[in-house]
Amino acid sequence: MHFASDNWAGAHPKIAENLTRHAGGFASAYGTGDLDRSVHQTFNTIFEREVAVFFVGTGTAANSLGQAAMARPGGITFAHREAHMIADEAGAPSFFTGGARVLPLDGATGRIDIANLKAAMNGFPPGHVHAGQPMSVSITQSTESGTIYELAEIAAISAVCKDNGLPLHMDGARFANALVSLGCTPAEMTWKEGVDILSFGGTKNGCWCAEALVFMNPEQAKDMPYIRMRSAQNFSKSRFIAAQFEAYFADGLWLETAAHANAMAAELAKLIGASKELRLAWQPRANEVFAIMKKQTSAKLQSSGAAFYDWFTPHAEKGLLEEDETITRFVTSFATTPEDISRFGDLIA
Repeated sequence: MHFASDNWAGAHPKIAENLTRHAGGFASAYGTGDLDRSVHQTFNTIFEREVAVFFVGTGTAANSLGQAAMARPGGITFAHREAHMIADEAGAPSFFTGGARVLPLDGATGRIDIANLKAAMNGFPPGHVHAGQPMSVSITQSTESGTIYELAEIAAISAVCKDNGLPLHMDGARFANALVSLGCTPAEMTWKEGVDILSFGGTKNGCWCAEALVFMNPEQAKDMPYIRMRSAQNFSKSRFIAAQFEAYFADGLWLETAAHANAMAAELAKLIGASKELRLAWQPRANEVFAIMKKQTSAKLQSSGAAFYDWFTPHAEKGLLEEDETITRFVTSFATTPEDISRFGDLIA
């Protein structure tokens, strides 16, 4: 019963097969081959416009290099307090931007509170060089708390960005999970609501190692080839990232795997919600479920074969726990089976 992370899951068989299919023969390097160009065109089709696409190896690279493309001297990026780029990237965004800072903002269940965003921006008046200058806003979709930004929320944050002359970045490590949850198109969840740059993730949703930076306006990406090269993310055999994405998009596989992961999370949440010993911290919207239980219950479940993480209490959710309780995180994936859910249900029954 592997609920620790969708990073623990392997590669979907169709993606593994496509890697093998493209393993032989010769193709021009550094993204110039026919397969790379074909996948770039697929991104154009998916987003319903011409976009600039840059393959990278990790989500951290995508987030950090996206910020580097928007960097300003003394730059400030505004992000949720529990955003991956703050909590889990070891300062990589600051490193690759040459010292820009990521300013943490509060908001319930992983989403930036727009009033907090406006107030934070007011703390950096133009010309006050000691404070630095705003350079971007980043939102995570789906969030680190397993929730999602509704389209209207994205549009409202984008409006604040536009009023302040800032680009809006979306960390889409679990982009497909949010997309199927909202039931909208990639265009509707990004540029149609004002998103400028997207970190597009495939690794958590069935790929082996496939991430991309997507610029909705290619003009904003003019320096990106140099930024990517300088950061050692310009893979010579990039066709193997392209091969993953080719299979990922074929016949809607990426939406199928995300829908399955979300459905497994919903079933898991039902069992937790019906339990006498566990309770949901909040309702999940994608493929992450957060549960509250006694610390001894967590230890017992883990020793019985359930892999999940004890989690920190989010800053905006203080007061949820009793003294002997903990928050735990469960993540489902394309590889989660109904049998996994049923076995866990038996453990907590």
